Amino acid sequence: MKKIFRFLLKSILAILAIIIIAIITLKIVYTEDVPQGKSGKLADDLALKILDAINHKQFTEVNEIQWTFRGVNKYEWKVQQNLVDVYWGDYRVAYQTQKPQSSFAFKDGKPLKGEEKDEAIAYAAKNFNNDSFWVVAPYKIFDLGTTRELIIEDGKEKLLVTYNSGGTTPGDSYLWEVDDNYRPTSFKMWVSILPLDAIEAKWSDWEITAGDFPLAQKRSILGVTIPVTDLKVNP
Repeated sequence: MKKIFRFLLKSILAILAIIIIAIITLKIVYTEDVPQGKSGKLADDLALKILDAINHKQFTEVNEIQWTFRGVNKYEWKVQQNLVDVYWGDYRVAYQTQKPQSSFAFKDGKPLKGEEKDEAIAYAAKNFNNDSFWVVAPYKIFDLGTTRELIIEDGKEKLLVTYNSGGTTPGDSYLWEVDDNYRPTSFKMWVSILPLDAIEAKWSDWEITAGDFPLAQKRSILGVTIPVTDLKVNP
């Protein structure tokens, strides 16, 4: 029995050592300061080229975008109404993106009140801000409260977008890389919810939607696919 205990203890310690080494290695690899570039016309010109490459005007005119994130949160975003119905479990929140205080929350079809209502709305807001970013982030580079900087790396023009206000985690920065046609291919991110800096997320398999604008069908970090499913656009 003691031999088994010692074996288990050694195994646990070995696993912990591997985890600690992996964390330290990741911290060393993914420790990079946010780059400094030039703001102003040149940065905005690159941003406008990106928006033109992804048919931003058509995006602003779309009626509804639907998707599911992590197989848990389901969204029906009525873009023109600034309204998104957020579903998870037995809950539904009719979230007003411009006037959150006017939102409604339901459980099993029954209206919620008080603290339970506030908690449901807060959940919907936080998750919509995060989950929608993984669907439409390239379309948000001129959002209110953003700043843009032109970064030159390896002879390539890149766009650094910082979200100084709004959303759930203001202060986050994303360094976009684009292809020869200015369509986004990836970004490095400096975000408060991640302990590592400059992790790269790839955006690929762009397809034109029913709204006549493209959306990436695949997004991944370190080879792991971001779980966006059931993506649908109603023009």
